[in-house]
Amino acid sequence: MTEKLWFLKNCRVFEQLQEDTLARLESVSTTKTFAKKSPIYLPAETSQAVFLLVKGRAKICHLTPDGKQSILAFIEPGELFGELVIFGEGQRDEYAEAVEKTTVVRIPGQELQAVLEKSAAVTMGITKMIGLRRQRIERRLKNLLFLSNRDKLVHLLLELSEQYGKKTADGIELGIKLSHQDLANVIGSTRETVTVVLGELQAAGLIQVGRRRVTLVSLDNLASSVHVDPPPLPNTEGASTVRLT
Repeated sequence: MTEKLWFLKNCRVFEQLQEDTLARLESVSTTKTFAKKSPIYLPAETSQAVFLLVKGRAKICHLTPDGKQSILAFIEPGELFGELVIFGEGQRDEYAEAVEKTTVVRIPGQELQAVLEKSAAVTMGITKMIGLRRQRIERRLKNLLFLSNRDKLVHLLLELSEQYGKKTADGIELGIKLSHQDLANVIGSTRETVTVVLGELQAAGLIQVGRRRVTLVSLDNLASSVHVDPPPLPNTEGASTVRLT
């Protein structure tokens, strides 16, 4: 089995595909590795392919009118992105960038459309994935309009705990490495403001800020501070650490 075929077989969306269909996708797909901070695709490019992230991490961004980066989503291994080609969209509005050294499989859009026409399970899986991602983006955009910087950052930490959190002895550990600037780019703020707010949350006993990490001390108290229920965790084993750079 080729490494590329192994990547496709281990993507949850493609789990139920027949071997011959997977082999067809493998034969027309290509694998490419991107260095940290390299663009995977750019805005205004014509969307011709869907990407499967197999190693590393990527982020989906767009530029604000004043030229600042706004982060829409983080992409983890096993996730598809650049999926608008499936719906016949033309030019992309957003761009994708490698957060660290990242390997992707590029799947031609026409080939994936052919798979969707034959497999209801794959169609449902991709639709659910896109829906959840868009739901998070829409919720975050709503927060940008109405919440303070403090509340926006708390909502983001809660969102990250839902995606990447696990319980540990000290709190909730997040398996994602973000800088203060990354956090600022997600919530539409500045690095300096994020640093100040993290300090305030620590003083309130809601988080612990250490060297390159933040631990959510009490998920319940953090959630109640913005009047929401604590989110479910993807892993019930553990505590939440956000690594910062």
